[in-house]
Amino acid sequence: MDKKYGVYICEGCGIAESLDVDAIKSVAADEGRTAKTHPILCSPEGVDFLKKEIADGVNTLVLCACSRRVHYDTFRFDGCIVDRVNLREGVVWCHPRDKFPKLTEEEKAGGDAFDRVQMMAEDYLRMGMARVQKVALPEPYKLETTSEKILVIGGGVTGMSAALDAARAGYDVTIVEKEDQLGGAALNWRSQLPVGDPYDKLIPPVIEEKIKAVQADPRITIKTSTVVARLAGQPGEFTVTFKKPGEKIQFDVPYPLPPEMLVDESGKELDAETLHKKYMEYNEGRADILTLDPNGELFGAVVLAAGWRPAKLEGDAYAHLGYGAIPDVVTNAEFEAIAKKGKIARPSDGKPAKSVVFIQSPGKDEDDSDFSYAGAVTSLVSLKQAKYVREDYEDGKSFVFYQHMRTPGLNENFYKSIQQDPGIFLTKGNVLSVAKGGGGLMIEASDTLLGEKLKVKADMVVLAAGMVPVTKDDPVVNMAYRQGPAFRDIDLFNGYCDSNFICFPYETQRTGIYAAGAVRRSMTTEEAMEDASGAALKAIQCITSVNRGVSVHPRSGDMTFPDFFFQRCTQCKRCTQECPFGALDDDAKGTPKPNPTRCRRCGTCMGACPERIIGFADYNIDSIGSMVKAINVPSEDDYSEPPMRILGLVCENDAYPTLDIAALNKLSYSADVRLIPVRCLGSVNVIWIKDALSQGMDGVFLLGCKHGDDYQCHFVKGSELASIRMKKIGEALTSLALEVERVAQFEVAIDDYDKVPQIINDFVESIEALGPNPFKGF
Repeated sequence: MDKKYGVYICEGCGIAESLDVDAIKSVAADEGRTAKTHPILCSPEGVDFLKKEIADGVNTLVLCACSRRVHYDTFRFDGCIVDRVNLREGVVWCHPRDKFPKLTEEEKAGGDAFDRVQMMAEDYLRMGMARVQKVALPEPYKLETTSEKILVIGGGVTGMSAALDAARAGYDVTIVEKEDQLGGAALNWRSQLPVGDPYDKLIPPVIEEKIKAVQADPRITIKTSTVVARLAGQPGEFTVTFKKPGEKIQFDVPYPLPPEMLVDESGKELDAETLHKKYMEYNEGRADILTLDPNGELFGAVVLAAGWRPAKLEGDAYAHLGYGAIPDVVTNAEFEAIAKKGKIARPSDGKPAKSVVFIQSPGKDEDDSDFSYAGAVTSLVSLKQAKYVREDYEDGKSFVFYQHMRTPGLNENFYKSIQQDPGIFLTKGNVLSVAKGGGGLMIEASDTLLGEKLKVKADMVVLAAGMVPVTKDDPVVNMAYRQGPAFRDIDLFNGYCDSNFICFPYETQRTGIYAAGAVRRSMTTEEAMEDASGAALKAIQCITSVNRGVSVHPRSGDMTFPDFFFQRCTQCKRCTQECPFGALDDDAKGTPKPNPTRCRRCGTCMGACPERIIGFADYNIDSIGSMVKAINVPSEDDYSEPPMRILGLVCENDAYPTLDIAALNKLSYSADVRLIPVRCLGSVNVIWIKDALSQGMDGVFLLGCKHGDDYQCHFVKGSELASIRMKKIGEALTSLALEVERVAQFEVAIDDYDKVPQIINDFVESIEALGPNPFKGF
């Protein structure tokens, strides 16, 4: 692309009143660019003005106006590179002149005074002009062959619902079920919680209707007694190998080496070729992940609806409840199977169970937690099963002891109908013990609503055990990825395979594979059917994006993808190992093998690469590095007391919006700070920090999403990886005789707009206390 540059400055929203626009234009002139102004660039007249400029040949535009987060479509011009210099939120609104006054005529004449806000605006223009020189116009990545078929793993209510929804949308679907029939756990249900108005009565299970519907749909193929042996490739062209449960075949997915096999006897990491040799020995009889099954079936996307298993109640924590020792103490899943057979009877002797106690929480002391993997659904199931007792026996009685009774939404109507039943007793309480006595069971509870200890005689006790996602025990999807066949790090979330429950429901850590139902969280049938629709839509969205050659969530529509300069690759494998989404595989020598449609364009690989050989068309080491170098760093050669210069590398997902919101609220932070938005803190390469400090900047901070167990990082591990890298940069700073305190990382949530200015100002104060960077002026 032969670039023709244009710089355009908006005078609206207080920009012209706060800044010396002519001085900003002269900054562009210093770089050989002509800058033009307009009263309001986002107005119809302003857009027409820009379109005329484009028609006259300009194809690389630097727009000095508002934040890039607003008017995105207004300033999107096909075939053009556009950089948004944030003068409104980034300079003017957060640095009002009543707090940051302009220079007086006397100060201007003195020559030693400076206008921090004006400097800030001019630096941002320099940075924008530097960036557009180093980026290219992205081109979409399109696969040579694609499939629009959707694979649904799991033939229960969730899986069949997803298949039906996708089929109705015009997509061919294959359902894979490991059992010999469809239906899953719902086949063992006697009745089902309501799924429609008025939500106050139990209904017959909908499972038979679902089975008939999928069997009758010509777009749906059903494979029972089948599991996924391996899923290879990438969205749009997943190659899937099926097999019978328990069968061993060549294309069973290989497993990565355990940690102890990655090092030699002295603890030194083995080289790539030795590791690959050990890997093949470890997976003898299994084809490498790069070998595609020639007989595999092609799919565009996957819905994972493999379901759940009943939680196993083992250990001392449940000893006081008698489970495992007393036959008539059962879990809710076991009780459902008893009810399915007919009238409820005690397992011990087959006699009628007319008095049943349902226990929601195992704790006998101050711990009021429910059973593991429980939720609103286990509360509702207890109410449902309490109703069974009343249905079977006119004189039946049900007692429900709970710490938390959760019946969200219209399920409250069902709860109220249970309350109206004179034979069902609901009370908050800690169950202290369950013991045999008087020909039955004796249950003792404390802290009840009555405020006293309570003893209840019963025929049976039912424990509200939770719903454990099958992904806790088994990869299920069996991905032929170098990082392994399972979803990574899901132990953080007790085996649930969501990648970001709050921000991106249905999405897993593997692009093109979407979770629905109980593999995502414990949920009712109604919730699971709704979940299935969401996952099916995500799968369709993925296929459509792949066909267009653009990224899916969270950078939806992004045409860029990582480009590698392989001639300088040292096969260190860091990019392969650190990618949060397993987008990179590698060969026997450790050379990365990109899978562009797996990629979510976070840039973590770019941040990881010590050789700096990875980049994107519009976001790369050179583009950000050039922005850093474009920042003017005044020294004592310029002013007797030069201002500090502090660089902030700011995540565009939470931190940058937080700063924009702070600006909207007229909250201020130091005008000595220069902010550069980055795709994710994981994409930050330490060379940018070294460059900033070596050119005399006084400090650098990273501002991004929260990481850890309760992470909010849009790219799962970006903030965490950045934190690890920041700890390692200390040695480099020490070697330069710089204090490690000059570099810091901070976490913010998107609603921390009232805190982020103070975070920045506190860091600036700490840098001022350290004094100027000794490299300043060199």
